[in-house]
Amino acid sequence: MTGIEKLQQAKRFDMKRKPIRQRNYLRPVTWILSFPDVWMHRLKINRTRMEGVKPPFLLLCTHHAFIDFKVTTAALFPYRANYVVAIDGFLKREWLLRNAGGICKRKFTNDLQLIRQIREVLTTNGDILALYPEARYSLVGTTAVLPDSLGKMAKLLGVPVVMLNMHGHYLSSPVWNLKNRGNRIEADLTLLYTKEELASASTSSINTTIRKAFEYDEYRWQLENKISIKTKTRAEGLHKPLYQCPHCHTEYKMYSKGERIGCSACSKEWEMTEYGQLEAVVKATDEQTLLTEFSHIPDWYEWERTQVRSQINEGAYHLQVEARVEALPNANGYIPLGNATLTHSMQGFTLEGNFDGEGFLLAKTALSMYSCHIEYEYFGKGDCIDLSTLDDTYYIYPQGSEFSVTKIALATEELFAFHTKGKQLLSDKELENLTSAPQD
Repeated sequence: MTGIEKLQQAKRFDMKRKPIRQRNYLRPVTWILSFPDVWMHRLKINRTRMEGVKPPFLLLCTHHAFIDFKVTTAALFPYRANYVVAIDGFLKREWLLRNAGGICKRKFTNDLQLIRQIREVLTTNGDILALYPEARYSLVGTTAVLPDSLGKMAKLLGVPVVMLNMHGHYLSSPVWNLKNRGNRIEADLTLLYTKEELASASTSSINTTIRKAFEYDEYRWQLENKISIKTKTRAEGLHKPLYQCPHCHTEYKMYSKGERIGCSACSKEWEMTEYGQLEAVVKATDEQTLLTEFSHIPDWYEWERTQVRSQINEGAYHLQVEARVEALPNANGYIPLGNATLTHSMQGFTLEGNFDGEGFLLAKTALSMYSCHIEYEYFGKGDCIDLSTLDDTYYIYPQGSEFSVTKIALATEELFAFHTKGKQLLSDKELENLTSAPQD
């Protein structure tokens, strides 16, 4: 049976199944799996306005690394919660994840079914709903783009809103280098809104409050708190998010090794200090190397964003690359499909190919995705992006060296912003009508 035939016959993940309250017999298991690790990292939880706060409530969490889930478990102790988890998190362990409170979501899709499931958790079960709205690990230790619908959803749910802003997780295990550095971590657990405060707040003010609560900068936190990371390979992989040289502006020629990141086009190098800052490597033969364009890593990343934004504003952004494609229709495993052409342009994404004699086309408009999910060296297969429909998720591995999945992610965000200028989003009443519609 060919890959495309397997995909056509595969049973899809049941996204409509009601969420299961975390089983009582699994609660001690989650504590056993979580507490030793958070103790090893010397977790400190700072609580603000949390006196007397009990379920049900909506918990919004920042997203840095896998340890986020363990810290969330520790912060909520002894209460249980349901967690919104991407479908690849259910891979080969659907029974366990469902019974531990997991609710499946295909990333960056408009899934109104999820709102109904969240309501089930909060209003019917009276539990906590933990949500990681950034929807991917932080790329450079700063806040990812948050959807405008977040404030609308909070208003609609009508339960207290609590924020868990975590610090040090990214530093311990950045997405571009998953080796654990073992540094100490902190978390700020804060009540943003009581039920009464939420009822009297406008959607725009709720969004403003949530965005403010989500602000973090891991490298600034590291420097201010003197978190020393002396690992000799601390810069390895940093060229994944920092793909463009700020010195010569060349793309896709960055490399990293040990404590250094450099550009093979102009030979400039920077060293990453134990406090996460970048310093230009001085070469006596080249006075220009005395200049450090960006000592703060997030500043370099945001400079790359401005470069992408300029291309989009000029209507010049375009990427076309051959790619390997795998599908994930359910939690049983990935299905290799073959090679296809990935195009990312001013209009959005298209993935077009011929899999074992059958034509294939997936199109995602720029307005349909406010961001996209990317992975670095995913399961050793290479860098990838994933694009989802409500029924399938496609993992796309661009081939060659003239691309960066980081740039694709930045471009997705900037294209959405470009196309939404002056656009009217759903009103609170329209959203409520849609989410309260009878289920099929």
